[in-house]
Amino acid sequence: MNVPLVLTDFLDRAVDFYGEKKAIIDENRELTYNELNGRVNRLSRGMHSMGVKKGDHVAYLASNTIEMYEGFYAIYQLGAVMVPLNIRLKPEDYLFILNHSESKILFVDQDFYHLILPIKDKLETVEHIVVHYKENGTSELSYDEWLTGFSEAPFPRETLEENDIASLLYTSGTTGDPKGVMLTHRNNYLHAITTMHHLRVTDEDVLLHVLPMFHVNGWGSPFYYTANGATQIFLRKSSPKAIFDEIAEHNVSVVHMAPTVLNSLIQYFDEEQPERSDKLRVVIAGSAPPVAFVEKVEKEIGWEFVQVYGMTESSPLSTISRILPQYEHLPKEVKYELKAKAGTPMIGTKVKVVDELGEEVPHDGETVGEVIVRGNGVMKGYWKNEQATLQTVKDGWLHTGDVGHINEMGYLTITDRKKDIIISGGENISSIEVEGVLYDHPDILEAAVIAVPHEKWGETPHAYIVLRKDSTLTESEVIEFSRSKLAHFKAITSVTFIDELPKTASGKIQKVHLRTNYSDSTHIHK
Repeated sequence: MNVPLVLTDFLDRAVDFYGEKKAIIDENRELTYNELNGRVNRLSRGMHSMGVKKGDHVAYLASNTIEMYEGFYAIYQLGAVMVPLNIRLKPEDYLFILNHSESKILFVDQDFYHLILPIKDKLETVEHIVVHYKENGTSELSYDEWLTGFSEAPFPRETLEENDIASLLYTSGTTGDPKGVMLTHRNNYLHAITTMHHLRVTDEDVLLHVLPMFHVNGWGSPFYYTANGATQIFLRKSSPKAIFDEIAEHNVSVVHMAPTVLNSLIQYFDEEQPERSDKLRVVIAGSAPPVAFVEKVEKEIGWEFVQVYGMTESSPLSTISRILPQYEHLPKEVKYELKAKAGTPMIGTKVKVVDELGEEVPHDGETVGEVIVRGNGVMKGYWKNEQATLQTVKDGWLHTGDVGHINEMGYLTITDRKKDIIISGGENISSIEVEGVLYDHPDILEAAVIAVPHEKWGETPHAYIVLRKDSTLTESEVIEFSRSKLAHFKAITSVTFIDELPKTASGKIQKVHLRTNYSDSTHIHK
């Protein structure tokens, strides 16, 4: 008889083999896996008392905390579905997601309760709101007080099938309403098994949670680090200083983050020279980083740089960039370039780059097309949106909307999102390539490039730039620098200097806001 692949297995394993090991560090609180399991059982009973049953949806609006983490496993014991909410949305966004997802209970941090209050009376399916770290002034249940009323004894679990939905994760919704991605227990389970192998996760690891857990479950980390009995540290509000402090204090061995967060750490390291661990794996997920980032991290800071690629709809990771043994003899500079790529497919995943007719393009490192993915991580579909599902998953292949190419060695490079490609005078320009060049300038702290209207060429690259402190760099100097490094048709034609780039909670630059900012200024270059 086949044993279903269900996520409750991971905490069970941690309790069986690492019960008295330090599991969680959350500011001044520490829990062993046994203590954590007791809290999970209490929470399952609490939700059961509120009528949560198999298939119901439970939403969380919380930062990286014990409360957020234990929610995953407590929900799964009931056979219910976790709906994590992005902490950087607006009240009307939460109204749409909570109603669309048909969430029955909402758990919310006190710090975010003010975002729910304006829409509370419009919630159609939410029957109870429970507040973490409750302060005076709200009529909702206080999480800690409520939890103490329930037993820590083993909870009688619902029977789960591996194709039952485990997580419902809403995409950012930059065009239209956000879509709810349905990931099954099987999706998350096999993704965890594959990822823990490729990231070399062991029971000796200490993970610092920097990437928010609402972001594809923090890349699934509550699953594969738990399965291995690793120690997990939660950081509610991350700053470069806080991250370096936690790494030094707890001898952290692995951190997942976005390129923009890594950039802030590099700048902080240059300025402050903080104490650091030299046995740290930095797992970077997001747009392709400049090669200079990789070199800086490995050569100067002394950390191991690991680039991964994926998306919510694939659970999420599909590729990882590491130096395959047959390429270890290559010069360091070439290896840094390989590490900055999206990399090669993980076990259980197939990756292709196809043209507009769906034909695979040559592996020549030049011919671009859309990246498509097939594997155990591909979502069950979009919640209540069959049309969008059919447009995205075709014949089992997930069409990512990313553009890229594969080189002769089999390494995938993401050159851009389809919507971010700049078409100037009929030529395709990768905004990522242009950004990589701008990051080479010593006075540029951050850069984002978008397409803007141009009377002659249709559109050209425009750069939004954050300068380093005390820099006097001018627009003409930036343009000239880009022209000296790129073919002239790829060079930027204009610059907007900005104090800070708009970012998601995970650190991803929100180009949609930059496009809106630019269009509001209504000017066209000639």
